[in-house]
Amino acid sequence: MQETKTKETQIKGTVIKGVGGLYTVRPDDGREDIRCKARGVFRYENITLLVGDRVTVVTDSEEGESGFVIDKIEERKNSLIRPAIANLSHLFIIVPSAKPKPDLLTVDKLISIADSKGIEPVVIVNKLDLDPEEATRIKTVYEKVGFNCFLLSAATGEGCEALYDFFVNESEKGIMLSAFAGASAAGKSTLLTRLFPALDLKTGEVSRKTQRGRHTTRHTEVFSVFENNRCFIADTPGFSLLDFNRFNFYDLKELPYAFREFRESLGECRYTKCTHLKEEGCAVLERVENGEIPKERHESYCLLYEEIKQKPEWKRRKEEKL
Repeated sequence: MQETKTKETQIKGTVIKGVGGLYTVRPDDGREDIRCKARGVFRYENITLLVGDRVTVVTDSEEGESGFVIDKIEERKNSLIRPAIANLSHLFIIVPSAKPKPDLLTVDKLISIADSKGIEPVVIVNKLDLDPEEATRIKTVYEKVGFNCFLLSAATGEGCEALYDFFVNESEKGIMLSAFAGASAAGKSTLLTRLFPALDLKTGEVSRKTQRGRHTTRHTEVFSVFENNRCFIADTPGFSLLDFNRFNFYDLKELPYAFREFRESLGECRYTKCTHLKEEGCAVLERVENGEIPKERHESYCLLYEEIKQKPEWKRRKEEKL
């Protein structure tokens, strides 16, 4: 007779790594990580496990040496396509003040994606030591919108303590699963290593010719950085590849809502179908003109609008099915 599963055989935890159909789960109760497969039913139901998934692992005598199998996946708070990850609570977006030149469009793409998925964006202005004036200007833009923003130098350590304290305070409120993102050579791996030396992440050199860095991360993996297993960092390879021509993050109708400072003005424009680009009587443009909305943010909105608009309708419909 087959043994009936009991509550004692069930272990709740978080998927911290998945390679070749074998998953590593970090149990909530502090026991050692569990390496196991998932039940075949997920494959038949076309369900793909993601790093960050909250799961229930059970003992199973048919699973050979491991003796464990992932039996249940909890409902996700959110998920991303590239990189493939679930249940992010924070996205830390790094922008350098120099070397390479700061690209606020990339920052605003990342912010808009995070906001549209219910992920809290946090802006980190790195390389303060290279151009303090530009770093301060960028920080002012995002603080005005209402984002948490940190000014620091990963190379020298200046300002890093305040960011570390933020992690401590946020993880005390609940389980924190976050990722660091930004353009190549923004200093992601260097900063992570500065904040959490035990991670021992590889860093990429900046090409003198292109001012771009090389990707050093090959797959998404989650690391626990505090002993209480309440704060996880995802080391991810894909956040710098934000191609709106390949991936359908949101459509034109949703774009204005991805800029949080626009939201209170939506529905207040003179024209019902206002694009918030240049129409007379646009409530968003009025706030840009009087300084309530940073012009840099509106410039990013206009560029994103045109980028999404140029994407063929058939291509958008095809990707919505993915």
